[in-house]
Amino acid sequence: MATTSASCSLSPLLYPNSHSLSRRSKARFSTILLGQLPLIPNQSISPIWRCPRGKISSVRAVTDAGPATVDPGQERLSKVPISNIRNFSIIAHIDHGKSTLADKLLQLSGTVPKREMKEQFLDNMDLERERGITIKLQAARMRHVVNKEPYCLNLIDTPGHVDFSYEVSRSLAACEGALLVVDASQGVEAQTLANVYLALENDLEIIPVLNKIDLPGADPDRVSREIEEVIGLDCSNAIHCSAKEGIGISEILDAIVANVPPPKDTASLPLRALIFDSYYDPYRGVIVYFRVVDGTIRKGDKVHFMASEKDYFADEIGVMSPNQIEVNELYAGEVGYLSASIRSVADARVGDTITLFNRKAESSLPGYAEATPVVFCGLFPIDADQFLDLRDSLEKLQLNDAALKFEPENSTAMGFGFRCGFLGLLHMEIVQERLEREYNLNLITTAPSVVYKVNCSNGETIEISNPSLLPEPGKLKSIEEPYVRVEMLTPKDYIGALMELGQDRRGIFKEMNFITEYRASIIYELPLAEMVGDFFDQLKSRSKGYASMEYSLIGYRESNLVKLDVQINGEPVEPLATIVHRDKAYSVGRALTQKLKELIPRQLFKVPIQACIGSKVIASESLSAIRKDVLAKCYGGDISRKKKLLKKQAEGKKRMKAIGKVDVPQEAFMAVLKLEKEVI
Repeated sequence: MATTSASCSLSPLLYPNSHSLSRRSKARFSTILLGQLPLIPNQSISPIWRCPRGKISSVRAVTDAGPATVDPGQERLSKVPISNIRNFSIIAHIDHGKSTLADKLLQLSGTVPKREMKEQFLDNMDLERERGITIKLQAARMRHVVNKEPYCLNLIDTPGHVDFSYEVSRSLAACEGALLVVDASQGVEAQTLANVYLALENDLEIIPVLNKIDLPGADPDRVSREIEEVIGLDCSNAIHCSAKEGIGISEILDAIVANVPPPKDTASLPLRALIFDSYYDPYRGVIVYFRVVDGTIRKGDKVHFMASEKDYFADEIGVMSPNQIEVNELYAGEVGYLSASIRSVADARVGDTITLFNRKAESSLPGYAEATPVVFCGLFPIDADQFLDLRDSLEKLQLNDAALKFEPENSTAMGFGFRCGFLGLLHMEIVQERLEREYNLNLITTAPSVVYKVNCSNGETIEISNPSLLPEPGKLKSIEEPYVRVEMLTPKDYIGALMELGQDRRGIFKEMNFITEYRASIIYELPLAEMVGDFFDQLKSRSKGYASMEYSLIGYRESNLVKLDVQINGEPVEPLATIVHRDKAYSVGRALTQKLKELIPRQLFKVPIQACIGSKVIASESLSAIRKDVLAKCYGGDISRKKKLLKKQAEGKKRMKAIGKVDVPQEAFMAVLKLEKEVI
């Protein structure tokens, strides 16, 4: 018969915050119903224990067979043969239930206890939970038993938005299979296609999953036909599930075991491990996430980073399940993390290969293709003293976001800052918010721009992303801008509205195909600069949220582009300069001058605000002077006396205008930059 013993100090395992309790709070624990404690099930215990000091130190259930202890992570850490390891990823269009499905897989496999479960469990950033999107890839190790045979399943969850496709490509390179999740009511979307092509490039086994079958508008048969016709995947064995209701989750786990191939058994070869993600911990330094491709790594091994040529001791290795759990060794096919007191963020970059110092591999792994930024903007601290903090923060964030690029920049109006490159507008917005939240910075962002190729008259070609670097008009031969191929998937009712949007943005219509009877694919080629603004917002508003899009860079083409300068009192203001198409120059210039007139405070002299192309003024506004009433003291007398005073005032204002300087307030810059984002 089981008995239970108790001694007198509050157990940190049962009550982890007990060390912070006051004496009065601890006294409340003097009588505890042991039935409320997390004991082993099916054990009989005495109902009440009293402790003279008012604290219970530990509770131990003893059976006839002896003490019983359960470690919830121990089963998942038990080693399995390499043939029983499955590495897979989940890919889907945004908002097709990918994170919800990951939650259910973690819950059903027993990886996360029900009492600890919460929505979007793997999305550990506040920003991800607020927006309901996945920004960062996350890894989790699960255990699943099929026919009494244990299997180790390594899940890597991925983002769904087009701006984070680099995260998707990195996670797919660490897997052998992928779950393709498609909404059973919405069907195939643009990012569904893009992610499938990424998976096929990595030669992955794809398992189609139709999610949200519990919705009234769900039509799994129609969506299955769409997948077969558009993508070419056989959907005869597609799994019908509802992640929200928990329908079909066990079938998905069984399908992963049956269909995803195991990794190759190369544990005897020299260690080669691919870094697919990393982040900076202020206490432990750089924490590296890696996939062991060849060999074995053990705790305490001296490891060598082949790209940076740095050596460190593996102080701690472990697995993500989904929290970090320390282990003694990891072998080929497994996914884990490494902590080695790495203080320099440049020493452990994403895509680098880890090998052993004493038994180095002959060649490094291929790594990843370098991410190419397509959207650029300037980031400046509002407080100039935060410049060094901004630099350190960008370096640490780049460790966690390998697609972020930056270089120093100096502005006459906003001081020292950085010119940053992003994969898209959402990526830019997320990076700015993460810098402000995680690193407590106050930032100004300039209007987003793209990289232009400038052909000079001397035959030289230069690339610029900042309008202030554009050569003089006399030295220019031509300007080329990047073009993208945009594919819009839409219900047939909104074809006309989306074609009108494409034409308005200088788009070139290429083709239109009907995927099904009710859905069409429209393909345009248009300048990337036209997409940097509110193109995606317009796409959603004109289609009432039903359309989706995916784009890819196709090259550079020559365009009739000009540099639009803003002059205040005859002085050019470089931060407000922008590169626009000549046909849009007047409307943009008119909007900028009108906004500046509202924002700049009046001076003691008249201030002209002009938008110029070279020396030609195309839009102008004037800020009237603050006029002092110099005639107030003239209560009478001859008119010549009044004229003399007015003439003297006019001469003073003329002299003041010649030597006076107009200070544009920071608020005006921020408002105009926001306006530029809207009108360009």
